Order: sequence, then C-alpha cells, then structure tokens
Amino acid sequence: MKKILTFLIIASFLQSCAVIRPGEVGVKTKFGKINPNIKQNGLLFYNPFTSSITRVPTRVINREMVMNLPSKEGLTIKSDVSILYRVKSQEVITVIEEVGLRFDKIITAVFRSAAADVCSQFLAKDMHSGERRNIENGITELMNEYLMPRGFEVQAVLLKSISLPDGLSKAIEQKLESEQNALRMQYIKQEEQAEAERILIRAEGQKKERIIQAEARAREIEIEAEANQAANEKLNSSLTDDVLKMKQIEAILELSKSPNAKTLFLDQKNPFLNLINE
Repeated sequence: MKKILTFLIIASFLQSCAVIRPGEVGVKTKFGKINPNIKQNGLLFYNPFTSSITRVPTRVINREMVMNLPSKEGLTIKSDVSILYRVKSQEVITVIEEVGLRFDKIITAVFRSAAADVCSQFLAKDMHSGERRNIENGITELMNEYLMPRGFEVQAVLLKSISLPDGLSKAIEQKLESEQNALRMQYIKQEEQAEAERILIRAEGQKKERIIQAEARAREIEIEAEANQAANEKLNSSLTDDVLKMKQIEAILELSKSPNAKTLFLDQKNPFLNLINE
C-alpha cells in the first residue's frame, strides 16, 4: 500500500511540473488566463487540474519552401527559399494571443506577399547577379514591418537555387560570355598600349642619351680647341725676334755639321736658307 501511495505521489509530482529546455520559454495558463510571468529555463510547477503549460520555441527556425517568384518582365522564376526567423522571448504572450502556436502559416503568407512586391521590381537576370542580395534584404525588411509588432523577427531571407526559363538562361550565358570577351579584348588592348608606351619611353631615353653624348663630345672638342688656342697664343707670345734669331743660328750650326756641301744665302731682314746637296 505504501508503494502504491509513493508511486501516486511521484506521478502526481511529475505531472505537476514541466521542464523548459534551452531555446524555448514556458507560459502558464490557468482557467484560460495567461500568466504574464514567462519562464526561461528549468522546472515550472503548476496544478495540472487547473493550469497548463505552453512551450514556445525562441531559437532560430529555418522555414524552407519552393516558391515561384514574379519578375519585372512578368516571368515566373522558381527558387528554393529559406526564411530564418525567431519568436522574441519578451513577446511570447503577444504571439500566443494574436497569432497562436501555428505561426508557421503566417510566416509563409507574409513571405509570399513581400516576395511578390519586391521581386516584381527586379528583372529576372538580377536574381542571378549581385542584385540577389538586394532582393533578399528587401523581402526581409518588408516582412519585419508586419511581423515585428507581432513578436517575430525575420533575421534573413535566402534565395538559394534559382531556375530561370531556358531561353533566358541561354541569353544570360551569351551576354556574360560577350562581356567576358569584351573585357579580355580590353585587357589585351591595354597591354599593347602599355607596351607601345614602354617602347616610346625607351626610344626617348635613347634619344636623350645620344643628345647628351653629342653635347658632351661637342663640349670636349670646344674645350680642346680652347686649350690649343691658349697654347698657341702662349707660344706666339713667347716667340720674340731674339728667340727666332737664336733658333735660326742653332739650325745653321746644325746644318754646318753635316758632311754634305751647303750654300747659305742670308740677308739682314728675312733670312733665307738654300741647301744644295751634293
């Protein structure tokens, strides 16, 4: 009997407590009235005959779906979508009262509306380019405008695999290929232009070098001429009449020592020397 009584007490105790795990909060409801005190983590005791515990997840939830998105041209673009959202813990009571626990449906409905408004402002090719991030941010902002006051926070909208119509995909690929070819030709043109500029700079450098060498040579010749002129002027200034007469006498003396016969005719003004070899 004691065992049965003990078992009933333990069972009653277990039924009167709830475990609130990390990533969720607990809300107690008594006779249909919500207790404003929100339990974050741990054990929450209650009377199972008069009260109930509602667990609401507050961790980030990944809502995945496949959507047909409209484009500005009126095309339909198929895309895999991930919506990352969470319930704000301090707004759990608002969520329970205004939305309920099946809030996944309202998230989906709000996304469809926001995606239609944002995607219709962009071309289909933008969803395959850098504009995708702008589309995702636009949908996120528009969803938060409606969901934030109701206790939700959309952290991100991710447009993953995007399937464009076959004709449009080929047109985009051809355009990208043409752009790549244009960029490649522009690069080649820039390289050729740079090489031409290098050749021109090299030629100008060689030209300047030749000019400098010519100027240096001309200056060298000019200096040499000036030196020769100065030497001649110095020599001329040193050749006086007495020096010239002395040089003539020295020359005659040297000739007189020669074994060959000589005839010398001299005058007083302009000495003249005539040598006759025999």
